[in-house]
Amino acid sequence: MDVTELYPADLVYEHEATEATGVPGPVIRQWARREKIRKFPGNGRLTGQGHEYKTMYALPEIEERAKTYRPMPQRAPKAA
Repeated sequence: MDVTELYPADLVYEHEATEATGVPGPVIRQWARREKIRKFPGNGRLTGQGHEYKTMYALPEIEERAKTYRPMPQRAPKAA
């Protein structure tokens, strides 16, 4: 997907992408770190709890990758 095909409404924050696709936030950040999706600077709006959103992601790219996403089952912790 080319950057020129994106509209401002397509850019969402991590928690909004998680709600829309069901993919956990750490997975979205990992995809961005591995350059499978692009990240964009946020507008710095405050959440009301002293934190601000810093990174936006393209929702169409996340939706495209979410089609093949399979959650990995976690191993049971070892008995002590």
